[in-house]
Amino acid sequence: MTDAHLHLVVNHFPIIGTIFGFGILIAGLILKNNTVKNVSYVLFIIAAIFAAVSMGTGEGAEEAVEEMPNIGKQIIHEHEEIAEKLALVLYVLGVVSLLGLYTNLKNHTKAKLISYIALVTAAVGVFLAQQVGTTGGEVRHTEIRANATDTINTVTTEEQEED
Repeated sequence: MTDAHLHLVVNHFPIIGTIFGFGILIAGLILKNNTVKNVSYVLFIIAAIFAAVSMGTGEGAEEAVEEMPNIGKQIIHEHEEIAEKLALVLYVLGVVSLLGLYTNLKNHTKAKLISYIALVTAAVGVFLAQQVGTTGGEVRHTEIRANATDTINTVTTEEQEED
């Protein structure tokens, strides 16, 4: 299994895990249920671990596709820059989640504060996760790029002129 293949296998969980964890944390806060909050914390910790693996395999994935037609180094660089920011946020969220688990299990007075810190950090993570997913998808899915309709229209116009 190459880095490119492994990257494709693991890169979805930091995005999906953060989104699901965010929703579950909101539910835990609304329900005032520590068990539900703990589930979100575990998801955030796993998302942080998968983010580390994704970052570790990203360079190999980049090398595998950067010379392919219609890819370009700029789009990969943009994805990489946003992914690095997401990874940092998820590492912080993983540490906050470990604190959240600990404070919930010990019924510590700071448990509620930690859950709100996790919520804000996760909200930033969800925002960045959306951007990472979009830019990552744009690497190989040219149809979702911002200039995709311009490219399609240009090709269609050129084809019509040839007829």
